[in-house]
Amino acid sequence: PQGTVNGNSQLNYRTDVTAELPLGPIGDVDHKIFAHFRMGQGLGLNSPFTNLGAFASAPNAVAFRASGANPDDSVAILGQAWYQASIPLPFGGFKPRSRETLELTFGKMDIFGFFDQNAAANDESRQFLSSIFVHNPLLDAGGQIGVDRNGFQPGFVASYYNYASKPETWRLSLGLFGTHQGANYQRFFSSPLLMAQAETSLKFFGGLTGNYRLYAWRQGQGSELDGSTAQQSGWGVSADQRVDDGVTLFGRYGQMAKGKVPFDRALTLGAEFNGSYWSRGGDSIGIAAGWLRASDDYRAAGGSGDLDGDGVADFSFNPAGAEKVAELYYRYRITKQFELSPDFQYIRRMGGNPDASTAKVLGLRAQLSY
Repeated sequence: PQGTVNGNSQLNYRTDVTAELPLGPIGDVDHKIFAHFRMGQGLGLNSPFTNLGAFASAPNAVAFRASGANPDDSVAILGQAWYQASIPLPFGGFKPRSRETLELTFGKMDIFGFFDQNAAANDESRQFLSSIFVHNPLLDAGGQIGVDRNGFQPGFVASYYNYASKPETWRLSLGLFGTHQGANYQRFFSSPLLMAQAETSLKFFGGLTGNYRLYAWRQGQGSELDGSTAQQSGWGVSADQRVDDGVTLFGRYGQMAKGKVPFDRALTLGAEFNGSYWSRGGDSIGIAAGWLRASDDYRAAGGSGDLDGDGVADFSFNPAGAEKVAELYYRYRITKQFELSPDFQYIRRMGGNPDASTAKVLGLRAQLSY
């Protein structure tokens, strides 16, 4: 990084192993079990940026270290383990003619596998690295999902999927999740995270696919600016639309409806360009910009920063305006299993601090898959 006090670079790695096991059908009901193991070392640049008070707390969303693990340990965790049943509708009907499905999923999961998805900005291992472009900033960087320190949580999702007019489809989803700061999930039944989403896939621009999602949430144990816990709520939109064979535009917007949080509105926009335009069909270029507005409550309370990470504020400031982030990456495919992605990020007015230095971050991501 450049323009920061804690300017040291850091190497990190992360390994993800997933397994999906289809189970024998029960009548017309298909069902399966999914498991996801994760391990890694290194925090990337996330910890120094958090100390400086940036809203975009994770410029390197790939970085992972198991909660509580010594930096020298590489501990594997079971991140996800869930069961899913797909029930054709109507009940008792003729399955080959069914054009509706009820999906029921429960277990430990990544909430973003079911909500706030996006075709152009959803996978930090291949697309954008900054957490504000991987998911809605209010949910992820803003902590509204309330996951444990490893990024997962127990929950239940019911989803109705209608594909009678396929390829144009629509889906309604409702989720109930354990939430809190950490993995104790106290008050799971009395104060959970509730999330609802409506989504549709439509064809525009001569038959090119677009996905549009509208969602809302109620966080039963949200963290307020003064450190207390209170009920919070908000809503958001996630959209992606192909406008040419190799161009996909995306956008997300989120807004708090209730809760005293550091930033209460977030807008991210960007595009992904396929390399077929320059005879590199396996490559891609991604560009995005984000705007995170400091809330009125945060401005009234004043901001502070912790330069050395000791939990004690080293400076204070009067927040104003919004934190602004931009990112550019190029994903270069060497082989089908090996990709390299140079990445550049530009962060201005970190944490809504008008006096903060502009930060520039250079990164290089390598991905091996098999």
